[in-house]
Order: sequence, then C-alpha cells, then structure tokens
Amino acid sequence: MENRKEETIIRLEGLGKQFATANGTVTALDDINLDIRQGEVFGIIGLSGAGKSTLVRCINYLEVPTSGRVIFEGKNLSAMKEKEKRQARQSMGMIFQQFNLLAQRNVLQNVCFPMEIAKVNKADARKRAEELLKLVGLEDRMKAYPAQLSGGQKQRVAIARAMATNPKVLLCDEATSALDPNTTKSILQLLKKINKEMGITVIVITHEMAVIEAICDRVAIIDHSHIAEVGKVSEIFSGPKSDIGRQLILGDAAAQRATFGNSRQIRIIFDGRESSEPVLANMVLACKVPVNIMHADTRDIEGKAMGHMLLQLPEDEVDAGRIRNYLKTANVTFEEVR
Repeated sequence: MENRKEETIIRLEGLGKQFATANGTVTALDDINLDIRQGEVFGIIGLSGAGKSTLVRCINYLEVPTSGRVIFEGKNLSAMKEKEKRQARQSMGMIFQQFNLLAQRNVLQNVCFPMEIAKVNKADARKRAEELLKLVGLEDRMKAYPAQLSGGQKQRVAIARAMATNPKVLLCDEATSALDPNTTKSILQLLKKINKEMGITVIVITHEMAVIEAICDRVAIIDHSHIAEVGKVSEIFSGPKSDIGRQLILGDAAAQRATFGNSRQIRIIFDGRESSEPVLANMVLACKVPVNIMHADTRDIEGKAMGHMLLQLPEDEVDAGRIRNYLKTANVTFEEVR
C-alpha cells in the first residue's frame, strides 16, 4: 500500500479557469499545479471565494478548464472523447454540501440512481446499493425518504450513492459544512474508513482547518485562485510559510467541548517575552480549545515575563495538536511533560 501511495492518480498541470461576467472576465483559477497520490486523503483549503469549489469541479470536468490539463490515471481528460470522459467521471464519486438527494426516491432508489444511468442490471444494482447502505450504517433505512432523515443520514446516503459506480476517487465539496460537530466527526470517520479499508483516494474541499487536521495526509492551501503552499498536514501546521496559511492555522478552529482526564501536559516557558502579551488568552481564542491550568509560577521582571506554566491538554488528539501547532507557530517555548 505504501508504494501505491506514491503513485500519482490525479495531476493538475497549469490549470486555469475563467468566467465571463457582465463586469468582464473573472479568473477563478490560475496556473494550478498539483499531484494527488493514489490512496491518500488530500485536503484543499481556502477562504470563501478562493476558487476551491471551482477546482474540484474542474478535476472531474463538471467545469471545463480554460487552460492547462487534468491527467487522471495517466490520461489527459481534455483529449478524451465524451464517452471516455463519462467513464472517467464514473471513477470519481462526488459528495456535496447540500446532499443533492432526489426527494421523490427512497434511500435505496437514490443509491441505485447512478447505476441506472450506467445501465447496470437492476438486480446487481440493488445488491450493490444494499451493500453500500450497510457500509454507511443505514441498512435499516432503505425505504425511508430524504425528508425523513437527519442531515448526517442524508450525507451517508450521498456517500453510498457516490460509491455506487466503484469510484477510485471521492471528491468531497464542503461535505460536512451543513452538519453539527458530532455529526461531522462521524462522517469524517466514515470517509477515513472508506479510504483505509477500500484504498479509495479522498479529496476534501473545505474552509475548516479542523476537517483537514482530522483526516488529511497532505493539504494544499488555495488563495485568490493560486496555490499558496502544499505539503504534509503536520509540516504545514507546524510551520506555515504563506500569510494565508498562518491566518487559517492561527485563526480558524472548530469550537469543541474539551474533556481532560489522564491526558498529557505541557510546560510553557516564559523566558523574556513582554509581560503585557496575553499568551494564554491569545492561544485559547485562536484555537477555540480550553486548557486546564495545573500550576503556574510566573513573575514580571522589568516588563518581561519570566517563569513557567503547566497546562493539561484536552484528551482529543486533534485539539491537543492544534494547541501545540499554535505554540510552535507563535514561537512560544514549551515542552511536553510525561
């Protein structure tokens, strides 16, 4: 599996997309170059209007790029005939923010729908749909209609439907933005399970850093139609090189309730920072994660903060990692205490 992860399944070369509007031409994407590897969970993050949703639609040619190339499994999508493009698109399942289920069809019929279009035998399609609904934990809701489902259940149906044609890639366009934090967590766990157990490459488009932290292996940060930086999540989070990277990492995190217990502790060392700088308050506001102060021994010496503070981190590893990454990025000296 490790070797497969190094193989590129999607390559974007000089990708550009422009739209003609009443006020002139708008550039949504400009010279995008990315390699997405087989079997990884790849995140694309940016603020609203950065171009990330246009990018995901260009990957599967729902939007035709103005310039550049999309190479899927070594083949140039723009050079394909329409039939070949449709077949390639069937290898890329798509999950949307608003689920896009057919209200007049029940759960089973919704999952069967893409197989009807692909002219799969009815009995085979039903069998496949039942297997997928079991995978997403909805085997007992097959006859329910979308209006009878919660948001999380609707997204599980949408995931099952996206997988109906045995895709090699799942494109998730803000797939958890309409969901509450607990439901988001369960949907992300399901996507990670699909990635790990079935080897499906997952591409996650989001504006939430917490989503990237939770499941992605690598991430590209997009800003004003350009790629600002790309790399392993751990490396980007511990040392963002771009202004937008620092803004997203230091200023955006999903607020969650923290639980403590026997979780790890860190010691923040004050070795001469300005005593007027509210280090702890800034960290909590930026990360939106509470910490537990176990011990503090600090003093103001001629306007400089000296001493140390012992903090207990939340048990949730994503929350704890967010705090560590913040401290690294803000150049605050700390050490982990066992």
